Amino acid sequence: MPHNRPFAQVDVFSAIPYRGNPVAVILDADGLSDADMARIANWTNLSETTFVLPPSDPAADYRLRIFTPHRELPFAGHPTLGSAAAWLDAGGTPRTTGRIIQECGAGLVELRRGGQASPSTVTSDVTAETLSFAAPERLRSGPLDEDYVEQIAAALHLDRTEILGHQWVDNGPGWAAVRIASAAQVLDLEPDFSTIPDAKLGVLGAHPEDSEHEYEIRAFVPGVGVAEDPVTGSLNASVAQWLIGAGLAPDSYSATQGTALGRAGVISISREAEKIWVGGAATVCFRGTALA
Repeated sequence: MPHNRPFAQVDVFSAIPYRGNPVAVILDADGLSDADMARIANWTNLSETTFVLPPSDPAADYRLRIFTPHRELPFAGHPTLGSAAAWLDAGGTPRTTGRIIQECGAGLVELRRGGQASPSTVTSDVTAETLSFAAPERLRSGPLDEDYVEQIAAALHLDRTEILGHQWVDNGPGWAAVRIASAAQVLDLEPDFSTIPDAKLGVLGAHPEDSEHEYEIRAFVPGVGVAEDPVTGSLNASVAQWLIGAGLAPDSYSATQGTALGRAGVISISREAEKIWVGGAATVCFRGTALA
């Protein structure tokens, strides 16, 4: 029989509430079936809804299951940060101070607390949790097939020569990414994915040299029922692995996302030793209970 479970809705990658990407978090999902979780995620109709469970790995602080409105994902970035923020806000205590270990379909994901939100997202009356996750290894990398690049160019209403670089950047969700000339060109895109409806595509372009941020990025996910995701941690994680590895971005940089949707997402990237850290602000906007 359904009963009340602690619930939070968290805005991720912006310290300005309601300007990032929301995730719904069921903080005690013990006893819910796969069908229950899928039904709840379909009903919330957010890009992701997560379910916090006791860990099965003794090294983890909790286990997380991540659902889009249509399917389960092994890993996703903004749900990882948002769920950690909700868990901490609800009184969760990490086994190691300042370090959180999340168990999910992609294995163990390390998170850390602290750091400063980007100055462009800070407001004087809001305190946001700042969290970063260590980017998981890519499941698929390397260049896209040329036929697929041509299909992407057509979907974006670009000439093939306007795509300056391309790469599989898949750490679980299935991302591909293409690089074009500028952030302004990224923001002008009005794509039509009718010929490649299952695409999971990131498109990025550089901001001007005097900009505070390095790249503007957009994420199109028609295949999972999300026309455009506002701010996307998993995509930015693997894009960072590509860009830094190829010398197309410095070891530390920030990217903006969600501008085309009226959001103000800022993703902070840093390479430390062999890890790429992906971080941003997270604000718990709603606390309550869910009937589940």
